[in-house]
Amino acid sequence: MQLATKLIHAGVEPDPSTGAIMTPIFQTSTYVQAAPGEHKGYEYARTQNPTRHALEAALAAIENGKHGICFGSGMAATDAILRLLQPGDEVIAGNDMYGGTYRLFTKVVARYGVKFHFIDMHDAANISNYVNEHTKLVWVETPTNPLMHIVDIAAAAETAHRHKLLLCVDNTFASPYLQNPLELGADIVVHSATKYLGGHSDVVLGAAIVKDDALAEQLHFFQNSCGAVPGPHDCWLVLRGIKTLHVRMRQHSENGAAVARFLRSHPGVDKVYWCGFEDHPNHAIAQKQMRGFGGMMSFTLKDDRMENAFRVLSSTRIFSLAESLGGVESLIGHPASMTHASIPREDRIRNGLADSLIRLSVGIEDAEDLIADLRQAIE
Repeated sequence: MQLATKLIHAGVEPDPSTGAIMTPIFQTSTYVQAAPGEHKGYEYARTQNPTRHALEAALAAIENGKHGICFGSGMAATDAILRLLQPGDEVIAGNDMYGGTYRLFTKVVARYGVKFHFIDMHDAANISNYVNEHTKLVWVETPTNPLMHIVDIAAAAETAHRHKLLLCVDNTFASPYLQNPLELGADIVVHSATKYLGGHSDVVLGAAIVKDDALAEQLHFFQNSCGAVPGPHDCWLVLRGIKTLHVRMRQHSENGAAVARFLRSHPGVDKVYWCGFEDHPNHAIAQKQMRGFGGMMSFTLKDDRMENAFRVLSSTRIFSLAESLGGVESLIGHPASMTHASIPREDRIRNGLADSLIRLSVGIEDAEDLIADLRQAIE
């Protein structure tokens, strides 16, 4: 089954009681049993919910996995994955990552005796330099947030598995339409489904997808035991969003290319970080492991004073100044004070995230309007 067909039909069956083509929202907290232990597969909604099960099946199918496990947010999914670790374990992660993930790693999980190494993953072979007998997990974002670095997933998987480590890939920026890390050797794929999977800025939800039965059993145990589950209506919203993922991602990618090329040609713009440029670091790897380059990018101004960046951020009329990404509407943001404010400034600067960096989530409006909006804001 081709991906576009899979996105519309995977995990979804007509409701057996009514024939409804859309998965019903099972808004219930518990299920009646004929006798103790005699039930139809559902006991309590924290443990099981038919709407959530449909979404989990759909996510497993579109990521070419076997098991999907849904959570109340992307951070809850990340937290569950980190519960696979024990005190004394170590994690190797990229040094350019979402600030909320960095905050969870360093301010929460590190308190329980887990050590994190944040490294340059431009060359995946560098991972081996940080492996020791305590290392258990390699954590990869690609493309990274917000500098759009590309990590070779297949090479990272080979390195991780040679050392008997798990590899988790955050696939939020690419979405399953542009990239499938499990096919490249990853053990776990994690998503903030709030973003491209939902696609309409109206839901918060997270997911992990795996192939391995034992790994899925552990993550389901954490999902049920810790209780960070999504509600059925949120699951239904993401199921609805998945049905148009291919259509939206094509337009995000087309608009993203037009906006990135405009920015690169603008005399007031200094650097543009977009993995579709042929001279972008690891562009060849992006071509190999992705089906397109998406609508996420960042840029700096030649006049890189903070006040100049703030002037641009407050001057757009179509791009909305807001957190998040991946919705049909275009967003503009300031990582240093918004999405990555939890990362110490010296670490941000050392890794290339300037105070004046501006991040765009290019939506699916008319590209000419988006370019005109950025032109008037920058000028």
